Amino acid sequence: MTRAALLVLADGRFPAGGHAHSGGAEEAVKAGRITGATSLEAFLRGRLHTTGLVTAALAAAAAAGADPAELDAAADARTPSPALRLTARKLGRQLMRAVRAAWPSAELDALAREFPKGAHQPVVLGLTARAAGLGAEDAAYCSVYESVSGPATAVVRLLSLDPFEATAVLARLAPELDRVVDRAVSCGAAVPTKGVDVLPAASAPLLEIGAEVHAGWPVRLFAS
Repeated sequence: MTRAALLVLADGRFPAGGHAHSGGAEEAVKAGRITGATSLEAFLRGRLHTTGLVTAALAAAAAAGADPAELDAAADARTPSPALRLTARKLGRQLMRAVRAAWPSAELDALAREFPKGAHQPVVLGLTARAAGLGAEDAAYCSVYESVSGPATAVVRLLSLDPFEATAVLARLAPELDRVVDRAVSCGAAVPTKGVDVLPAASAPLLEIGAEVHAGWPVRLFAS
């Protein structure tokens, strides 16, 4: 195991396709819910404790060895928006392409065969962590960081927000990322014995509604 693999995986330059997605921030900016650093922080905190928790737990469970097909079905059940389900599978497919080049794995090959159009991104992320010699906690950290860093970067572009302010927002949220990771890992570890129902199903209705609105825009800077 090399812990440095986590840095490679979490690096924004890793070609997993996340740069093309705003995590709901583009629609929130247009709707006036994000106007600066303060509202960005509120948006990211809400995203972290809902979508971020759910995806981190799925990633942790996959990294811990839970059945990826069952996890993929659980991810579907926790994603009411068709637009977000499509996005999650697109991101999973793109991540799969990148990680099979970086960390070849029979488990990843099997998942790619089972889901040729893409498995949910956090499930792929969890198996990626296994292939890279990382653990469930590493997978959860990567997932929660992505859940807030992607939208923060998008808002810098959308609002010309000072990147120092955006970085300060992420720094202030760091202790909460730790707490979400702890809960996600605990839930993920219980899946092999208690089943996928033990995974969190924290709801973010406004993100789901916003995703459907955003998908209908004729012109978008980000794919989601």
